[in-house]
Amino acid sequence: MQPTAVSEHKPLPAWKSPWVIAWIALVVTVLGVNFAMVYLAVTSNPGLVVEDYYERGRSYERSLSSRSAHNPGWLLRADIPQEIIAGEPIAIRFFLEDKAGQPVTPKDVELFVYRPSDATRDFSVRMAEEGPGRYVADLSFPLVGVWDTLVAARNGDDEYHVGQRIEARQP
Repeated sequence: MQPTAVSEHKPLPAWKSPWVIAWIALVVTVLGVNFAMVYLAVTSNPGLVVEDYYERGRSYERSLSSRSAHNPGWLLRADIPQEIIAGEPIAIRFFLEDKAGQPVTPKDVELFVYRPSDATRDFSVRMAEEGPGRYVADLSFPLVGVWDTLVAARNGDDEYHVGQRIEARQP
């Protein structure tokens, strides 16, 4: 019997092993998903929750049902400039008309400005009457980023409002 020749077999380098490649791919995938989640968390709405969410929700529902019961049919329109630069003064105007197109003069008109990412930056400004059914507020947005605006017109116990999301850009 002849001795069998043992073939010399070189082992694969570690980085060519399918197991090592699979582990590296897994780590890269996990890191990629984490970076994507961090990016989405920074760039999207944080979904902040108010402390008294249940009471505010019930109040909002009552407000909607009572408002629809005696809706005067007013046309509310806010005129907010398209280009807003942080720190620069702007004028926000609000127009209020009835069904016939005649100006309406409510008792009080106020502009509320909310910062979705930081409630400590929220503020409100009472709007001055420019003329019948025309109101203006001069203000500046202190920070760059997204802001929610809400103009509220109060007439007795009734409140009517119009809102808009805006973005203040860098100077």
